[in-house]
Amino acid sequence: MSTSGQPVGHASGSAAAACVTAQAAPPTRPPAPDVTVRAVADAPDGEPVPEPALDGRAAVERWLAAHGADLIQWRRHIHANPELSRTEFATTEFVATWLTKAGLTPRRMPGGTGLLCDIGPEDGPRIALRADMDALPLQEFTGLPFSSTVPGVSHACGHDAHTTILLGTALALAEVPELPVGVRLIFQPAEEVMPGGALDMVAAGALDGIERIFAVHCDPRLEVGRVGMRVGAITSAADTVELVLDSPGGHTSRPHLTSDLVYAIGTVITGLPGLLSRRIDPRTSTVMVWGAVSAGKAPNAIPQTGMLTGTVRTGDHATWSLLEPMVHEIVDGLLAPTGVRYQLNYRRGVPPVVNDEHSARQFEDAIRALGQDALSDTPQSGGGEDFSWYLEEVPGAMARLGVWSGHGEQLDLHQPTFDIDERALAVGVRVFTNLVLQQRPR
Repeated sequence: MSTSGQPVGHASGSAAAACVTAQAAPPTRPPAPDVTVRAVADAPDGEPVPEPALDGRAAVERWLAAHGADLIQWRRHIHANPELSRTEFATTEFVATWLTKAGLTPRRMPGGTGLLCDIGPEDGPRIALRADMDALPLQEFTGLPFSSTVPGVSHACGHDAHTTILLGTALALAEVPELPVGVRLIFQPAEEVMPGGALDMVAAGALDGIERIFAVHCDPRLEVGRVGMRVGAITSAADTVELVLDSPGGHTSRPHLTSDLVYAIGTVITGLPGLLSRRIDPRTSTVMVWGAVSAGKAPNAIPQTGMLTGTVRTGDHATWSLLEPMVHEIVDGLLAPTGVRYQLNYRRGVPPVVNDEHSARQFEDAIRALGQDALSDTPQSGGGEDFSWYLEEVPGAMARLGVWSGHGEQLDLHQPTFDIDERALAVGVRVFTNLVLQQRPR
């Protein structure tokens, strides 16, 4: 990503737009309008909804009125210049430059990718807001005028939007005269590679002094203007199983004189998922799925080597801790009678993201402030998300941000044609700033 044409002077609306336009070719698609939002006085149960300080909300709305188009330009610049996990150097520099021009002091992480930035009171409670920045090794086929300029790399999971939303949140909060709590912004690299860059951020002190942490993730199943929330697990644990098998090989007319490797593979293909389903409570939503199988080429030769790879997912944190030893036990029991030698590589990925109740309720209040119909129930996902590593240390919650336009095809995450309705950017900024402004000073 090119970082030429960086802004000079204060990041005013016109200067911001000029800077980003200089860095990315002007898009031909017109900027999307803001989603209309309204504040509500009461929750469905009649209890008052905690409202952010009125002067703070007014400052945020003034910032959005002046910089809503900048949000779109920033997102398009990041989208056009995607960077893979642990190589987000230019994205980090782009974010750091805008934070610095707003009078903030970003701190880059060791290695040069990712950064932290604190806003608000230095004493007292502090909450954290997190965004991931990395792209996927996936060719883009959207046909957008701001499509990826990097062959084989694209922002097909919405991390360009996440980064833009958190950057916008930072600059909007910088305009608020007095914040009720301190805020730490976490711009995280390497979410797409397991076990994820969140562990690096935690090790670097990202959660030092943090009481709670919050994040949003794009959800193409929700219409723009709606935000999904649930108490408890919202994603699943995701581990990888790789099984390499070895036998002497031989002629298919004499399987009794060797170890039939293909038969052994078939036994594991059906046996491991089946036995896991009998050993684990089905209410935990645990599933084992094979993704790749390879062995042999000739129809009359028993091969010497073969390989299986797949994933094991569960929606239950306690079950996650049991999976690795259980998989080893089952595989050994299945293969021992076959005489085939094997090597099992079990790679633990991430635990489930488990929203604690108090943090989820805070998110719900922030979402309701957008409008009575903004809050949506959301099911638990089978996907993994390394935001869970933060929640192993402090309580927090993740919400699902609607990015579907409400018409046309609903494209899924990680599809080469995935795109968002850019009105969701301002919605995300409002949710994050509401979360901060509704906090009570202590």
